[in-house]
Amino acid sequence: MSSSSALLRVPKQWGIRNTLCKPSQFTSSRQVSTSVSIRIPASQVLAKRPVQVRLFSTTVEVHLKPAARLEELRRVGLTPYPRYQPPPIPLAPIRDLVAQYQDTTENGTKDLTKKFSINARIYSKRESSSKLIWFDLIQDGHAIQAVFNRKSYSGSNEEFEIAAKNFNRGDFVQLSGHVGKTKTGQLSVFITDGFELLAPCLHHIPTRSGLKDPEKRFRNRHLDFLVNREGLENLRKRSQVIKFIRHYLDSRQFLEVETPILSTQAGGANAKPFVTHANALDMEMHMRVAPELFLKQLVIGGADRVYELGKQFRNEGIDADHNPEFTTCEFYQAYANLDSLFEMTEDMLQEMAKSVTGSSTVPYKISNEETVNLSFKKPFRKINIMETLEEKLETPLPDLDNEPIAELLRLCKDNKVFVSAPHTVPRIMDKLISTFIEPECTQPTFLWGHPLIMSPLAKDIKLDSGRTVAGRFELFVAGKEIVNAYEELNDPVQQKERFTKQQTDKENGDEEAQPMDQAFCTALEYGLPPTAGWGMGVDRVCQILTGSSHIRDVLAFPTMRTQKPSPTIVKE
Repeated sequence: MSSSSALLRVPKQWGIRNTLCKPSQFTSSRQVSTSVSIRIPASQVLAKRPVQVRLFSTTVEVHLKPAARLEELRRVGLTPYPRYQPPPIPLAPIRDLVAQYQDTTENGTKDLTKKFSINARIYSKRESSSKLIWFDLIQDGHAIQAVFNRKSYSGSNEEFEIAAKNFNRGDFVQLSGHVGKTKTGQLSVFITDGFELLAPCLHHIPTRSGLKDPEKRFRNRHLDFLVNREGLENLRKRSQVIKFIRHYLDSRQFLEVETPILSTQAGGANAKPFVTHANALDMEMHMRVAPELFLKQLVIGGADRVYELGKQFRNEGIDADHNPEFTTCEFYQAYANLDSLFEMTEDMLQEMAKSVTGSSTVPYKISNEETVNLSFKKPFRKINIMETLEEKLETPLPDLDNEPIAELLRLCKDNKVFVSAPHTVPRIMDKLISTFIEPECTQPTFLWGHPLIMSPLAKDIKLDSGRTVAGRFELFVAGKEIVNAYEELNDPVQQKERFTKQQTDKENGDEEAQPMDQAFCTALEYGLPPTAGWGMGVDRVCQILTGSSHIRDVLAFPTMRTQKPSPTIVKE
């Protein structure tokens, strides 16, 4: 029966004034135990506690509004928000009880030699009778069942009835009892005493099937975590990734540092910055797009190995792989080159995959129809960008140093590749690479041999073929760029020339081009040793290791567009 045609027939003694209500007239949504959702005005509910209503063959629970629920709790003698007191019986985490008893307890038995106390949230409530109630408890991602049986509870009949009728799904409780298994083998705490309310839940918590819409999930993240438990599991794996990176670099004598998030200009990456105003200084400031220039100044200052794990901010679009606020790890190592970085990258990711997932092979859903096993076993595949592009386009690329924009656009047109303005060589080349090469990078793949014009902070390398390219590589996995690495340019004259070229692109409309940073060029004049630099997109790595298709799934609170208010209807 659909909710649009259902009628609610209620006896007068049940405390609801209207005996016949259409769902279209109801004002506050309530979820039904099968597939019907109804609405009942709070003003029509006269009962002093939640009541069970039969909607033809369906049971509907009518919840009180928050103020009414608090009033009812106080009426029956419960303090809704008591000061926390440790229980007299020792507390035990649910995870420890599961580890201790799950595999050692026989069905239908209890450990009567010990009692434990638990603090947890009620995840669900099931009534077998007025004297036997089953609660599912959840604590820090671990679950256990609680059996509330009048026969084994040491409290009074009144205490039992108050808890049975007033403790609902979502409430935080403290309870004590013996651990054992039911006859069906369900590990449980059999409540004997000390069943107390710690904090009530004043709103209806939807079922898992009732909270699938991404807009609702990510605008109400606290509710999403309550209902969709894999969300918290993603955050736990994210924490493991970050801990692993720190341990890996710390064990190799890298120094973790913090660099400014606010500065007078944002450099270190081709990206549009967020701009703000410092009132105390009366000047415009930028949020950083990368920590690179600061970290290299630390190397100049004598810190041979430095890294930073932190937030970057780029004023760009939001999609499955981009969020304006995101986390990176960047490290800089003196007296190293690309070969060193190739080896470290392979080693780090292979060990990370094993540490976080238990295997160097990770399943990942590429599309709704296709799941692949990503192998992080060394060595990774390598693709030379310029050579591969010429093979794909079936023609040699022009000399990029001569700004062959017209020729490159003609190549794009011939191959049906659209490039949005402004048209600069770096933007066009980036589009060609993303169209013809990146889609082939499902398994971990290094792209190297970038055109020098695309890498203003990288040292130039002359290949055996005679072509000069940037000392740079990118690592792609499942079509996502997760690592960008360089042999750092340490010639201050060349660096100033490249900044000047970037400034020209910026003036021609490329908002992502890097600005001239005279202070950094001056710092280079004091001497930067041969240095290798490396940056990882931590959020994207977490996506891959958790099997998440969207970056928002691995962020505690992703950036969301402001909700537009509903239009106001004016009656004439």
